[in-house]
Amino acid sequence: MDKFAKLIIDDKTYELPIIEGTEGEKAVDVSNLRTQSGYITLDQGYANTGSCLSSITFLDGENAILRYRGFPIEQLAEHSTFLETAYLLIYGHLPDQTEIDSFSAAFTRFSMIHEDMKQFFNGYPSNGHPMGILSAMIGALAAYYPELMNPNPTKQEIDKITVELLAKIRTITAFAYKKSIGEPFVYPRHDLKYIPNFLNMMFSSPAKPYEIDDVVVRAMQTLFILHADHEQNCSTSTVRLVGSSRANLFASVSAGINALWGPLHGGANQAVIEMLQMIYADGGNYKKYIEKAKDKNDHFRLMGFGHRVYKNFDPRSRIIKARADELFEKLHIHDPLLDLAKKMEEAALKDEYFIERKLYPNVDFYSGIMYKAIGIPVNMYPSMFAIGRLPGWIAQWKEMIESPNMKIGRPRQIYIGNTNQNYTPIEQRATVDPQKRFNPAK
Repeated sequence: MDKFAKLIIDDKTYELPIIEGTEGEKAVDVSNLRTQSGYITLDQGYANTGSCLSSITFLDGENAILRYRGFPIEQLAEHSTFLETAYLLIYGHLPDQTEIDSFSAAFTRFSMIHEDMKQFFNGYPSNGHPMGILSAMIGALAAYYPELMNPNPTKQEIDKITVELLAKIRTITAFAYKKSIGEPFVYPRHDLKYIPNFLNMMFSSPAKPYEIDDVVVRAMQTLFILHADHEQNCSTSTVRLVGSSRANLFASVSAGINALWGPLHGGANQAVIEMLQMIYADGGNYKKYIEKAKDKNDHFRLMGFGHRVYKNFDPRSRIIKARADELFEKLHIHDPLLDLAKKMEEAALKDEYFIERKLYPNVDFYSGIMYKAIGIPVNMYPSMFAIGRLPGWIAQWKEMIESPNMKIGRPRQIYIGNTNQNYTPIEQRATVDPQKRFNPAK
C-alpha cells in the first residue's frame, strides 16, 4: 500500500509520496512539489535532502553502521583487499577468483601514463600542492583517451576507463611526490601488486630501493578500504553532479578531487596532524586546547572530532586506531603525536561538553598519524584519500549514468538579493565604502 505525507499550504493539501529504503530509511518525495504548488524546499547544506536512490553504501550515523553493498566495514577491513573492495563497490558483488585475477592483471597493463604526460610535471613548481597536480593530470587523461568520451558509454568502455583511472592515479600521485622532492620518477613494476607497486613508486630511489613491509601494506590496505566510499558526501555528490551533465568520468573525478581537497573533507587528516604538531610545539598542553575548543568566542577548532552524519562513534575510527597501534608496535615506532592524540581522545570522551554534543573521534583523527608513520608527507594526505575514494566515485558515477531515471543536477534557490534596480551612469553613483572597495592581496 502506497504511503503519502500531507503538506498543507494556504488551506490546500498536497500528497507527497513516502519512499522507504531496504534498511528502513524513510523519505518524503518532493520531486513534483514545485510543479504542483509553486513551492520548493530549502535545505542549506543538503543535510536532510536525498539526491538519489543508491544501492552502494548504507550509513547509519546514529548507530555507527557503515556497509558497502551490505557488507559491514569491519569485515571488509579485516578480511578483504582494496582491489576486492573496489570490485565490490563498482560491480555490486564480491569477485570470484577469475574475476579478481582479470581485474588485477588489468592494473598491471594500464598503470603506465603516456610519456608525453611526463612533460606536464616539468611545468609545475616543485612546491605545487599534490592535489592541484592530481586534479589537473586526471582531467588531462581525457585528451589521451578520446575513445572513452562517449556520453553514453558501453559496458566495455566503462570497464576500460575504470581500470585506466584506478591504475594511473597511483602513478600520477607518486610522480607528483617525486617531482616535489626533486627525485627521478620510478616507473610501475609488473611484478608488484596494487599497494606495494604504489609504495615502490613513492619511496624507491636510485640510491636505495624500497623494501616492501607487509605491515605497512596492511595499514595502507585498511586506510584505502575505509575511505573507499561514504555515501553522498561532498566529493561524491560533486562527481555525481558533474557527471549528471554526461561529462566523462575523467572530468567528473577531477572535480571530485578538488572537492575532496578542502580541510573540512579530504584535507581533514592533514589538518589534524598540523593541529597536533602545533599543540606539541606549545609544550603538549592538550587540556588548554580542549578548553579553547569549548570556548565559543575562540576561533580554535578541534580537528578530527565530530562528523556531519555520525552522531555516535565513527565505526572507521575504531578500526583505524587498532591498526595504528599494530603499525607502531611492529615497526617499533614511538611518535609523541600518537601519544598526544590518545590523551586528547581520552580527555574529550570524559568531558560533558563533548559527550552532550556527541563529538567523537572520526576517521581523520588517526589516519594522518598512520600516514606519517609510513613516511607519507603531510601535504600528500589528501591525495592518499583520493586514491582510496576513487572506487566509490567510479561506482557512484556508474550507478547514476546507468539509471533510467538519470537527470541533470540542478538545485533551486531562494533569492534574497536586491529587487529591480535602474542602471545609473558612473558619474552619478554614490561613493563606495572604502572597506568594500576592490583591494587584492599583494
